[in-house]
Amino acid sequence: MMSVQWGSATDAGRVRETNEDSYLVAPNLFVVADGMGGHAAGEVASAMAVGEFRALAERSELRTEEIVEAITRANRQILESGRQHDTRKGMGTTLVGLGIVRAGGSSHWAVFNVGDSRVYHYVHGELHQVSVDHSEVQELINAGYITPEQAKTHPDRNVVTRSLGTDPAPVPDIWVFPPVAGERFLICSDGLPRELDDTEIEKILHREPIAQEAAVALVTQAVDAGGHDNITVLVIDFAGSLTDGLSYEIDADTAPRQQGLVGF
Repeated sequence: MMSVQWGSATDAGRVRETNEDSYLVAPNLFVVADGMGGHAAGEVASAMAVGEFRALAERSELRTEEIVEAITRANRQILESGRQHDTRKGMGTTLVGLGIVRAGGSSHWAVFNVGDSRVYHYVHGELHQVSVDHSEVQELINAGYITPEQAKTHPDRNVVTRSLGTDPAPVPDIWVFPPVAGERFLICSDGLPRELDDTEIEKILHREPIAQEAAVALVTQAVDAGGHDNITVLVIDFAGSLTDGLSYEIDADTAPRQQGLVGF
């Protein structure tokens, strides 16, 4: 028996009029998409991407191949919508998520990413970024031309090198690993790390033991720090080890898009 608890929060920030982020929370699947394209187009693209994962969220078991297929379908749908509607031409979205998949005969976590939204792993009191940003500044960091600190103010800091809404379809990064009791995951759009550094994020995750309160605190502090972009945060807490048989027992009194409890 184990429990997964989660919390979510989102805010348009102090600068943008529209929140172009979309997200999905389910017992076995957590997704954040950060839309791009301006006006309503970014919001449409992120909603399309998340929509492709809703059917997967209804399954008790996932395979990494199904995640890749959903990303490919979402990319195709975004491109087709752009061809049919002039106001949606060039729209796109990042996509990042965490799911429970079968690997080697047992249940594992799968982190997947396209773009510069992020998944962090908080365990044993330490915060680590799992996903790798698909961005111009990350490539410059990898090449040794700039430092992570310089990347925060670099003129190309908002340029992504991989996103949905492109032809050919983007290839997602996927990491698969076994669960660890007591671990916590943070999934967020890039509006969060734009305002808060890893040390500030780690402090909040340490200070707030309840997932929903941690998500709200992260978004609130990011908005207070400037809120230059849309900010979406999901916090997922894993209390024990997964078993081979997955059966969900969701608290009916808890809103599934805000906080949940599931038994395995």
